[in-house]
Amino acid sequence: MSADAEGPSDDRRKYEFRKVIEELSEYEGSGTQLVTIYIPPDKQISDVVDHVIQEHSEAANIKSKQTRTNVQDALTSIKDRLRYFDTFPPDNGIVIFSGAINSGGGQTTMVTKTLESPPEPVQSFRYHCDSAFLTEPLEQMLSDKGLFGLIVLDRREANVGWLKGKRVEPVKSASSLVPGKQRKGGQSAQRFARLRLEAIDNFYQEVAEMANDLFVAKRHELDGVLVGGPSPTKDEFLDGDYLHHEIQDKVVGKFDVSYTDESGLYDLVDAAQEVLADQEVMKDKAEMEEFFESLHAGDLATYGFEATRKNLVMGSVDRLLISEDLRKDVVVYDCDGQEEYEIVDARHATPNHKCVDGGEAEVVEREDVIEHLMEIADQRGTETKFISTDFEKGEQLYDAFGGIAGILRYSTGV
Repeated sequence: MSADAEGPSDDRRKYEFRKVIEELSEYEGSGTQLVTIYIPPDKQISDVVDHVIQEHSEAANIKSKQTRTNVQDALTSIKDRLRYFDTFPPDNGIVIFSGAINSGGGQTTMVTKTLESPPEPVQSFRYHCDSAFLTEPLEQMLSDKGLFGLIVLDRREANVGWLKGKRVEPVKSASSLVPGKQRKGGQSAQRFARLRLEAIDNFYQEVAEMANDLFVAKRHELDGVLVGGPSPTKDEFLDGDYLHHEIQDKVVGKFDVSYTDESGLYDLVDAAQEVLADQEVMKDKAEMEEFFESLHAGDLATYGFEATRKNLVMGSVDRLLISEDLRKDVVVYDCDGQEEYEIVDARHATPNHKCVDGGEAEVVEREDVIEHLMEIADQRGTETKFISTDFEKGEQLYDAFGGIAGILRYSTGV
């Protein structure tokens, strides 16, 4: 899974790693017999081999014969894999998983997987033996980058949350006790105005405390803070220096937003497109906006497996759009010399298929539908983009279009 100068795109490599991680996360061992080793790029392979030999020797003391045998077999397999590497690991290091996993009916199957050059450098050497493989460090590498604090408020309510990569996460909300502009009978205008200003000030302090509690602990990781709401509320809030000074310094923009409930956080992200232009969520939104514009304006868009595949084969697809949540297989059938296709859930058995002409179908192959489409895309010079479901149009790609779509170079009528 190493990359070279002509290697796969970052999106594709992340998908491939994510797929392996999901598979590894499902494996279970009987007892502590699944071994994981994280090797940083500056760790000599010979030192790792010595460590594995030492662990193999110590495993002889394990009381359970089955666990002892399985752990030693896993370590032997890892030592054999390490022979393929030179003095040091490739860029970003290596992660090796090996162990006897439960395969049902009291049986086990030995599995060994080597991941070369993960998305980010392995930070430190780790040896881990447990009933599950250690995948959390890899999952953190694949987590969406970019962290922004979000605040939306008016004089009635406020919400704060995060923009983490592509995900908007509402966290805290507050409602105000600020009275309306009409005073109650018996109050002087001056007294009412003073009470109202005090209530506004108290509410701004409450919102700032809510934001400070959330953001200050992460201030060194924050890429910025976005503030939204109607004028003059957001201006009063920022000009009043209610926020912690380090959080105030992180404010990268204020934006007009009509809603201040949870939906206002999403509106704020949309309004801040220029500020967030380099963030993954905005790149995804731009791809989907172009897809919908092409779809509504004419015939320069395609969607669904059949139509998209045909367009890919013709070389007419400029960008293949795949939902990050898509977990389907494609089954290829031979129907009297003609290929027919069926999309099935990755966890389900291969179904019986009736050919269009009513004849019997023979299964030719079954594979991940993303791999199937990406292979064609690579052959035709088509770029593949993975789209998050953490925004409305990303959800629509998955729910309404089956997680598969494309922006065309030219119209094909398909």
